[in-house]
Amino acid sequence: MNRNWQAIDVKTPAEAFGLMATGAAMGLDISSGDLRPVPWLEWLQLPVREADSPVRTVRGPVRAPTVLVLTRFGRVPMRRLRFSLRGLWMRDRGVCQYTGRQLAAGEGNIDHVMPRSRGGRTSWENCVLAHKVVNHKKGNRTPEEAGLRLMRAPEAPRAVPATAFIKNTLQVKDWEVFLNGSGAAG
Repeated sequence: MNRNWQAIDVKTPAEAFGLMATGAAMGLDISSGDLRPVPWLEWLQLPVREADSPVRTVRGPVRAPTVLVLTRFGRVPMRRLRFSLRGLWMRDRGVCQYTGRQLAAGEGNIDHVMPRSRGGRTSWENCVLAHKVVNHKKGNRTPEEAGLRLMRAPEAPRAVPATAFIKNTLQVKDWEVFLNGSGAAG
């Protein structure tokens, strides 16, 4: 989290320890009930509990922090989707850009509006999500030549707050209060 307690990124335990050891971040002791940021030297003294995922060191196990609070960084970085089939799926909301049909997983693929064989680039501005059957029929032609019409012109997605990309796929219980928008007082 940034210094304003807004979720901004996910770090590995090694990255977290590096941030804490340099004073750039403090671990949040969720177990204490008061959500107290703990500096590095004090963190090393915290007992490892049964539910913790400790990191083994030469001095013994150290509790891996599940939430960090950055000490000097207060912004929320902006990020863009990466160009990929998944990124196109998200930009086009899973809708075939020629038929307007909502696609099921595996039904769509990337269509180059101007085919690559005719100089079209693989970019946000030249690619759309299309039903595989429609894309196959379109082949090496432009939409006009194939008798198709785009629902909207393709464009690069706008940057959004990095928080939008954080998913609790690891099911870390300590993250819930920070990712569900309820926030915390800091």
